[in-house]
Amino acid sequence: MNDLHHQTPLFESVQLSAISGRSVLLKMDCYQPCGSFKIRGIGRVCAEHVEASTHHLVCSSGGNAGLAVAYSARQLGVEATVVVPETTSAEVRDRIRLEGAEVIVHGEVWDVADVHAKELSKQLGGACIHPFEHPTTWRGHATIIEEAATQCERPDVGGVSVGGGGLLCGIMEGLDSSGWGDVQVVAVETNGANSLAASVAAGELVTLDRIDSIATTLGARRGTPKAYDYATTRNILPWVVSDTAAVEACIRFSEDHNVLVEPSCGASLSPVYERASVIAAARSVLVIVCGGSGVSIDKLMGWRRDLNQSAPMP
Repeated sequence: MNDLHHQTPLFESVQLSAISGRSVLLKMDCYQPCGSFKIRGIGRVCAEHVEASTHHLVCSSGGNAGLAVAYSARQLGVEATVVVPETTSAEVRDRIRLEGAEVIVHGEVWDVADVHAKELSKQLGGACIHPFEHPTTWRGHATIIEEAATQCERPDVGGVSVGGGGLLCGIMEGLDSSGWGDVQVVAVETNGANSLAASVAAGELVTLDRIDSIATTLGARRGTPKAYDYATTRNILPWVVSDTAAVEACIRFSEDHNVLVEPSCGASLSPVYERASVIAAARSVLVIVCGGSGVSIDKLMGWRRDLNQSAPMP
């Protein structure tokens, strides 16, 4: 099977290293052709289905997984339908359509869109591609770390954003296959989309009542059980940051590296910018810059303004 993802650069950030007082390495998966790491795992799942004679791929997505499915379908020469919730921006919907996929808007949150996508795939006789829940997806995401292991020395800490948990599962698998299994992983979520941290605190997998964060692509009310298993048995520290911290990290990252990422990615950059206690003992930190499509500098500035206006008065 030929992978649809590209190998991405890894480099030490002089700016973030100076800010945080430690070596900060950036794995730039924001440079994937569809804008995020999602193509690594989802591309593999799509290719498997097409090799098995599937001619229509269906996906539910907040945006990035849908882009990965649409891109994969175009590369593989099959049809794609992507079901997105109402929170997915018009710009992201247009990008998915530009890849040649049909876009259907259904439901207020991803979980509702997912139910509709499963029903639709049966009607169309296609394959339903889950955005984060599949061993092949995790195996594809593991290549991030396997590549990194050829590009840098072992870090003390790895920082990764967590939504449904598919990337975290891939990171853990990649750490094991690369001989880096003892690296501490900081699993970062935004407050209001912190299903993993809530589950660890409760001692069981929980479902959030709602998603209350602007990082909508981290917006799975219930993550994969595999991520919870990793979080409770391995060297993983759940870490929750505010929407404001995630947005500020995105803005500062754009100024430092001329690269735009969405708040779901800014979450994992935030502990570095804030010199958080969670990385205090680390000499080196590897941050997975997972990317994201639903962002522009105008949006970032608008989010900053709205969050500042809604902040309580001192």
